Amino acid sequence: MTDFICPRCGGTTPADTFAANRSVCGACGYHARLSWKERIGFIADRETFAAFDEGLVSQNPLNFPGYEEKIRQLQEKTGANEAVITGSAAILGYPVIIGVMESAFMMGSMGSAAGEKITRAFERGAEQKLPVVLFTASGGARMQEGIFSLMQMAKTAGAAARHSEAGALYIAVLTDPTTGGVAASFASLGDIIMAEPGALIGFAGKRVIQDTLGARLPENFQTAEFVREKGFVDLIVPRHNQRSVLARLIRMHGYQRRNP
Repeated sequence: MTDFICPRCGGTTPADTFAANRSVCGACGYHARLSWKERIGFIADRETFAAFDEGLVSQNPLNFPGYEEKIRQLQEKTGANEAVITGSAAILGYPVIIGVMESAFMMGSMGSAAGEKITRAFERGAEQKLPVVLFTASGGARMQEGIFSLMQMAKTAGAAARHSEAGALYIAVLTDPTTGGVAASFASLGDIIMAEPGALIGFAGKRVIQDTLGARLPENFQTAEFVREKGFVDLIVPRHNQRSVLARLIRMHGYQRRNP
């Protein structure tokens, strides 16, 4: 394993030390991207995660050239069938429905299968009166599925609304990056919106917005810290504190631990 070189401060950390520190730079606090397995591994209580809807996979509704082969390659590479992994778990004893987006799977883009998995996660949460915790990491809608991908924005937003109407809690945790159609739909609808330090959060790219407005944007534009200042994000929580903060928020909303 090669050493990790921090893209922010340039510091070098042995790979095993960096992994043990949950992929956070010990010198400057830079939060590197995690795989879905790494994320679930430290967020969920040990041996409590049970995946569901694993058989839901992307089709090729527009007959986009090479799309099916690309999906197969990414499934082998990431160990996930789609760009989001959903299931039931416990966080410090509190039962939850959890979803984690995998940025290495077509940049966490939301196609029809990913949208259906997220929708079903909300539906299970509503039926079982459980909190839903979603970790977002996405480049937005998946162009290979065209309008079918864009339709997932309304679909997931509607599912989030029904989950809310059932009186259940939804916590969105925005990680790097959360952009495009995901940021413009279910990622922005959490009862509580958390973010990781330094995460890129926005809809269109900074360069596109800057060219459209004809104005220079702040250096920290579209960072978690910037959107927190503007009121879009409720709190920024470093990776090491996320389990305890999530458990505290769930407890504050009246949920009971499975094994007190």
